[in-house]
Order: sequence, then structure tokens, then C-alpha cells
Amino acid sequence: MGLKQNLHKIKMKYEGKKMAPAFNAIHTFLYSPNETTHSGSHIRAVDDLKRTMNTVIMALVPCLIFGIFNAGYQHYLAAGEIESATSFFSGDFWSMQNFSKGAWKVLPLVVISYGVGLLVEFIFAVIKGHEVEEGYLVTGMLVPLIVPVDTPLWMLSVAVIFGVVIGKEVFGGTGMNILNPALTIRAFLFFAYPTWMSGDKVWVTEAKELAGGPDAISGETILGSLAQNKPFDYDVADMFLGFIPGSVGETSTILILLGGLFLIFSKIGSWRIMLSMALGGLAMGLIFNGVVSQEWITESSKFYSLMSTEFWHHLIIGGFAFGMVFMATDPVTASQTNKGKWIYGFLAGFISVMIRVFNPAYPEGVMLAILLMNVFAPTIDHYVVQGNVKKRMKRLKVKTA
Repeated sequence: MGLKQNLHKIKMKYEGKKMAPAFNAIHTFLYSPNETTHSGSHIRAVDDLKRTMNTVIMALVPCLIFGIFNAGYQHYLAAGEIESATSFFSGDFWSMQNFSKGAWKVLPLVVISYGVGLLVEFIFAVIKGHEVEEGYLVTGMLVPLIVPVDTPLWMLSVAVIFGVVIGKEVFGGTGMNILNPALTIRAFLFFAYPTWMSGDKVWVTEAKELAGGPDAISGETILGSLAQNKPFDYDVADMFLGFIPGSVGETSTILILLGGLFLIFSKIGSWRIMLSMALGGLAMGLIFNGVVSQEWITESSKFYSLMSTEFWHHLIIGGFAFGMVFMATDPVTASQTNKGKWIYGFLAGFISVMIRVFNPAYPEGVMLAILLMNVFAPTIDHYVVQGNVKKRMKRLKVKTA
């Protein structure tokens, strides 16, 4: 109670001044806003935007913790210092050695993501004289989960500044952006520094030095191997549980799905988008499985491995599951109508697998597919609404006839 009163006193001193948005942000992050409605019917609740964002962060925390352990696990596994984990509860995975190494690499990414992103938000709030927007609370957690563990911190800082300024602030801030800010940051990193985002050995931290050279280990992702028609040593259980190289938070499908169920139960995530995107990915995978059975597709084709991959495997490798649960369901950039959500999600999944197979330079299509559908989401909703209007007009004419 004393902390709240002291914060309120500080806030009142800066009321109407340039730095007021900064103190208001700290106050409302810890406590419910003081402003309430004074007339008319209304509903009083504590689930403001910050609390909604915090709920999404809670769903992401298990992926972050697992990613920290996995970063250390992949490091020591590639260096030959530990054995492969045999189960989800294996001590070879959940060891303090793995956690310490992973935390040393992952937590700085989280600190830089939040520090730089929120600094930009505060600067814009002070300059423009509006309240600090809460949208970056989730973006700040998403960004370190979708980048390689060895991404240089200066590079991440540049990308975060670009994503917040160009991807959100130029459109008017939270609620006005047409592209998912986290994916905008990821896209900037990919196109500006492609060798750091999709190189063969960037997924295992410092393993090259420890193992004695670049030829001593293989730290590339499953998609990287498939894009080069090379075999990989991971079974379905490894892919589903997450004992594979990849971006920090994208490897464990089981934890991602549990986070998705939590978001659906809390009515924050759209189950329509999640389900339709999964169906779209499965449909495209089935089409490729059918095509690869034709005689004119040979095993020497550069697309053969990805086309012949079991259609349902596409859902548990790469960033498909993570994008489906946490990216495509962004309420600002996704479709708003129920029918539009089905169309939006299906096309996102369909195009994700298509890009994944036909783009050998970047064997992961989820980021580009979701960004593309972000652009078309308003158009989809427009035609859905217009279709409903036409149906109602027809019913009205029948009644009045």
C-alpha cells in the first residue's frame, strides 16, 4: 500500500509534464488504473490490456525455460560432452550445467529485447505526449524466442529499433500496426543479416570452437538438412518434445500446444486460427506427398526431401507450431471476423509449407506466410462483411416483397 501511495505522489508531481507518460506506465503496470467511468452503464473489470499481455507472457514462459535448457543441451551435445536425452524427464537435459550455459546466452537476448524496445516506446510516448502502450510487453518476449541463440546483441538491438519504429510507431502505435512487430523484427534480421539467421552452424552456441572446427559438428536445423537433401538423426519424439536445434522457443511442440490451450481457455487466443492454420499446413503437405509419388520427381531433385516429408511432420518441425499459436493469432494483425479467421489461418498454414518447400535459400515459410496474411487480413474481413451484408439485403427484399 505504501508503494502505491508513493508512486501516486510521484505521478502527481509530473502530471501534465513531459515525463508523465513514463511514470504512468510504471504505475499502471503494477496497479489497476485510477481512471473510471462516471456516467452511463459500464462494466468495471481489472483485465486491462496489460493484464491480457501478461497472460500471453505466462503462456510463453515454459517455452523460454525449455529454450534455456535446450540451448545448453545442444551446446554440450554437439561438443560431445553429454549423451542424448532418452526421455522428457532425462537428467541429461534438465541439468544445471545446461541451464547455466543456456541462461548465459538466452537471458541477454531477453534483456536487450525488452530494454531497447521499451526505451523506444518511452521515447515516443514522451515526444508525442501519449501514454506508454502495452503492446511491446508480449513482443519483447516473443523476439528472443524466435531468433538463433548466438544472435549478436548489437544486431538484435538494431532490429528491435527498426521493428518498433517502422513496424508499429509509424502506423500510430499499438492497435494500428498492420504487421506483427515481432515478425517484422525477425524479417529485418533475416534480410539484413541472412548468414546469421539461416546459416548451417548458427543454432548451436560456440560448438564449433569447442569441438575443434566447423566440420566436427552439425548444428543446423532439421529444415536446413532437408533443404539440402541430407538425412537427420532425430525421431518424431525428439521433434515433438523439442530436443532439436532451432530458435530458442520454437523447438518444443508439446509446450507450445499447452500454451495454446491456455490462451484458448483464457479466451485470448483464437482456436479458429490455430485449427485452420494446422489444416492448411496438412493440406499443403498432403499435396506435396501426392506429387512426390509421381515418376517425374526423382530423389535427386533439390525439393525431394521436403516434398516427401510426412505431411504431418511439417507441424512439429521448424517454427510452424510457434507461429500458429503465438504469431498468427495476434488480435491486431489477424482477421477479426469468424469466417475471416478460418480463411486467414488456412491460407497462412497452406502458404507456410509451400514457401518451406520451394524456397531453398530459406527453408522456413512461417514468418513470410504470416506477414503476407497480415497484409491481406483487412481485405479478407472486408469481403466477409460485404458478403454478410448482401445476404441480409436479400433476406430483407424477400420479406418486403
